[in-house]
Amino acid sequence: MKKTRVTITDIARELNIAPSTVSRALKDHPALKRETKQAVKALAKKLDYRPNLLALNLLQKKSNTIGVIVPEITSHFFSAIITGIQDVIGTSDYNIIICLSNESYDEEMTIVDKLSKIQVDGVLVSPSSETNNFDHLVRLQKSGIPVVVFDRDCPGLESDKVLVDDYSGAFQAVEYLIRSGCKKIAHLSGPINLSTAKHRLQGYLDALENNNMPIQKEYIVHVPGFSHKDGLKPTKKLLKLKDPPDAIFATNDNIAISAMHIAEKLEFRIPEDISIVGFDDQPNSSYVTPSLSTVWQPVYSIGMLSARILLHHLEEEDTKIGFRKEIFKPELVIRKSSKKI
Repeated sequence: MKKTRVTITDIARELNIAPSTVSRALKDHPALKRETKQAVKALAKKLDYRPNLLALNLLQKKSNTIGVIVPEITSHFFSAIITGIQDVIGTSDYNIIICLSNESYDEEMTIVDKLSKIQVDGVLVSPSSETNNFDHLVRLQKSGIPVVVFDRDCPGLESDKVLVDDYSGAFQAVEYLIRSGCKKIAHLSGPINLSTAKHRLQGYLDALENNNMPIQKEYIVHVPGFSHKDGLKPTKKLLKLKDPPDAIFATNDNIAISAMHIAEKLEFRIPEDISIVGFDDQPNSSYVTPSLSTVWQPVYSIGMLSARILLHHLEEEDTKIGFRKEIFKPELVIRKSSKKI
């Protein structure tokens, strides 16, 4: 049988006082006698009274809830960002709802619609790889719900943004490969819709051009996703070319580790025959053999700063606060999967 929830009215009836008196006693109102407050609090504890936050929030016309939309949650990258968000939101009066778009634009729109209907106070979002229209986020903003975009940019959308300088990270990685003596550098690029993939591709291209290196179209292959399996066929395609590359810059560490697996299977020595560099610096990158050279980015800090910016909007009464755009600088981490300079 379902247990009936204890209410303020139940406590008031048992103590023969008004429900409003119970409410004030639970809030430790200074106008009430100490004996009354003690009696109310003791009975509330005995009956395991818990305030109905939903009713309170409806009364205050706010939900005290923040929606977090991410493409997936299984990777270290997004789980670390969510941890950063939780560590900031956890110190406030807000709760978070974590929603997965599964890299689907349609699913992302459905999530935004649901979050709007339950009247969340704010939204933190990293758009899906299919998302190139941001009208659903604009509708949130127009309804008074602030939006902070993190990791993946939404070009043209006016909102707070917390991003990483993907271009700089890619440029550093490719220039390092050139300086280490690599002459034929390939790029396993991410889905073309994504801002992160576009910026990393541009960093790759500009590094080659700045060093008077030829750009060969057959050395640029787009992977369909970011999991280990997504890198297998594209790497095999590269390494079975008549003139295979002597270096691969991969869009993330999972793809880079897949590239290492295929290279070893095809009897390429790493790094003697081919250097491989990833992006993200996931924890397993330093434990694979050989350890993976990669580009580090501060994922935990991305989550923390995004949450702080959103809380600032929610707690600041001035509605004319401007949008912030914060860009973190990544750092190249050199390990054993690439040649030394």
